[in-house]
Amino acid sequence: MLFNLTDEQLMIQSMVREFSRKVVAPTASERDKTKEFPKKNLKQMGELGLMGMMIPPEYGGEGADTISYVLALSEIAYSCASTAVVMSVQNSIVCESILKYGSEAQKEEFLIPLASGKMIGAFALTEPDAGSDPVSQTTTAVKDGDEYIINGTKRFITSGKNSGAVIVTAKTDESAGHRGISAFLVSKKTPGLVVGHMEDKMGLRASDTTDLIFENCRIPETAILGKEGDGFKIAMSGLDGGRIGIAAQSLGVAQAAFDAAVKYSRTRKQFGCAISKHQGIRWQIADMATQIEAARQLMLSAAAMKDRKEKYTVQASMAKLFASEMVNQITSRAIQMHGGYGFTKDYDVERYYRDARVFTIYEGTSEIQRIVISNNVLKDKRKP
Repeated sequence: MLFNLTDEQLMIQSMVREFSRKVVAPTASERDKTKEFPKKNLKQMGELGLMGMMIPPEYGGEGADTISYVLALSEIAYSCASTAVVMSVQNSIVCESILKYGSEAQKEEFLIPLASGKMIGAFALTEPDAGSDPVSQTTTAVKDGDEYIINGTKRFITSGKNSGAVIVTAKTDESAGHRGISAFLVSKKTPGLVVGHMEDKMGLRASDTTDLIFENCRIPETAILGKEGDGFKIAMSGLDGGRIGIAAQSLGVAQAAFDAAVKYSRTRKQFGCAISKHQGIRWQIADMATQIEAARQLMLSAAAMKDRKEKYTVQASMAKLFASEMVNQITSRAIQMHGGYGFTKDYDVERYYRDARVFTIYEGTSEIQRIVISNNVLKDKRKP
């Protein structure tokens, strides 16, 4: 399918591209060194409507479609993957989950400031011993009168430190499997919610990734998102949209690495001519361009299906799988084309390579995506 972008989609893409190149890019390398959270950039992005793009205006968002969102996200990722991952979690997991499942009171208290960028959100699903298998999580939420008491530890939480609100999953019925998991919308100011260890990561270093520890954390029963037992459904629904976001991030980083490699190949001379004149380099460039375009089409296809309100779980997994594997290949080739210079921090391709590595891991590893896709192809679910 050929995607003919609308004038509005092209305008959004152009606007975000200009902002990304002029505002986000100049300080991206420094943030990578210092691990400084991009608060200033995110505030400006909120003012531009980028932190709640698919949320209706009455809840502080822009009411944009998914295609516009992934185009914008790719442009931010082109300049700074750390900033992009915060934008991705905010839009496609936190805000959309609250829009779909939240009460009017929750939307008033949390969605409006989140969608307008005045608050950062986090999504807490993963635990020290529960990553790809969320049903094995051990965090519990025990009903006590008109409150729940949450205990447990969540790990690898994006924006865990800098968020103002967090969606957390916990078991409310130990015997009910995935139907016994519920989701709660919790203010970070709640007593008993503690920010734990902050990870010192290989890439995405300006995005904070932390433990969130719940120690007899009491929340009102009105904090439940949806109904008791909806937590697994909410998480999987959020991850479907999030996986399109990972494809968009992968595309942005891959495009940046590709552009850097092409530029370098035209100026670097060996054996009496620019290396772009050598057939081996030209074939690599051709393969890289083709891989990037294929990822773009998969991403747009999944986004379009979401906009048409079709079931898009498999297409999101395909887009995430292909794009995340693709960006790791593209950034590796970009370093190879730079030779020894690519291994130094003087060139951005080194940062792109480190940032890209996590894309095949978070929001469902490549192996999990292959399970989702093969289950659909074979129309059965293989038990471990």
